[in-house]
Amino acid sequence: MKDFVFHNPTKIVFGRGKASVIGDELSLDGHKRVLMIYGGGSIKRNGTYQTVVESFKRNNIEHFEISGVKPNPILSKVKEAISFGREKAVTAVVPVGGGSVYDSAKAIAAGIATDNDIWEAFLGKWKVKSALPIYGILTISATGSEMNGNAVITDEKTSEKRSISASVIYPRVSIIDPEIQFTLPKNQTVNGAVDAISHVCEYFFNGYSESFIQDHIAASIIRTIISSTEVLIDEPQNYEARAQFAWAATLALNGINAAGRGSGDWASHQIEHSLSGLYDIPHGVGLSIIMPAWMQYVLDTEPSSMTPRFDLFAKLVFDSVEKNSMTNAHNAIQKLKNWFKNIGQPVSLTEVGLSEKHIPQILDNIEHIGLPTGKAKKLYRDDVEKILKLAI
Repeated sequence: MKDFVFHNPTKIVFGRGKASVIGDELSLDGHKRVLMIYGGGSIKRNGTYQTVVESFKRNNIEHFEISGVKPNPILSKVKEAISFGREKAVTAVVPVGGGSVYDSAKAIAAGIATDNDIWEAFLGKWKVKSALPIYGILTISATGSEMNGNAVITDEKTSEKRSISASVIYPRVSIIDPEIQFTLPKNQTVNGAVDAISHVCEYFFNGYSESFIQDHIAASIIRTIISSTEVLIDEPQNYEARAQFAWAATLALNGINAAGRGSGDWASHQIEHSLSGLYDIPHGVGLSIIMPAWMQYVLDTEPSSMTPRFDLFAKLVFDSVEKNSMTNAHNAIQKLKNWFKNIGQPVSLTEVGLSEKHIPQILDNIEHIGLPTGKAKKLYRDDVEKILKLAI
């Protein structure tokens, strides 16, 4: 294992009915004016909104609201909320939603705490050193944003999708109530499953192989997501499956899976960010298309280093034990791709209306964000082009 420092400051409150304690958690830290962030209104339909507002009232907390956060969160909404939060002199930000709402809240919390242009932090021109504290309620398990210091935002004017990472934007408290997710449509559940699995894979296939315990943690997370997703497709209100799914998705990207491995590969994510930035494709859809193609490409071009990793992945995740390790390695990719198909995910660009004619635009966008990318194999423009052609 590599040397590492693991520190996660987020307090998780997990279980039935826990959304009602959000006001208590804020009051413990003395907050009386907060900015609540949410998306398109599903929290009003499922009762979460009323639960949160009543919790604020019980604790004499004045709250202000910004709604309308999109699944691929955009910069203009972040800037609108920053201005509003400053005007109202809020002392904390409360995301009630999934990863997009959490990511927006992180950018907003950092933006309120500085006079700098928040987008310039995403461009790498300055580092986030301060932010308002974040107290959130998770409504969709997928991104792991409820327990990490990462945020991804799209500048809709340029179609650039970029990220920031900072210790100060870890949520102070995140509440995970699996019952809130009972009403999620199937596509949001399966998109979340793909996203969470991809987070685990970014570390599993980062070119480093000496971490026995991490390999088994990674496989356990993926197997849990697979089994719970299959239950939830038919039984969306199965509490145990929702709970297992939710905690596995959190563990996928809260740092525990990365400890001892070093940084992740993240090439699949960067390529996908171009797809969703340009064409507003759901993140989980883009990943189900790109990740198998990336896997195939790196296995074919780096067989000596990557065959043992995919062979192990096949054994640990799918119980595939072909004697020929290369055969087993290819089995791993095909089995994952088949599972994506079985849960209703697209696995090719043509399924989302894209073709080879779109590849130059995607490549230009990726190159603008920054190449080379990747760790298991450094990818340049021609490499990414080959991956995209594999994904057609």
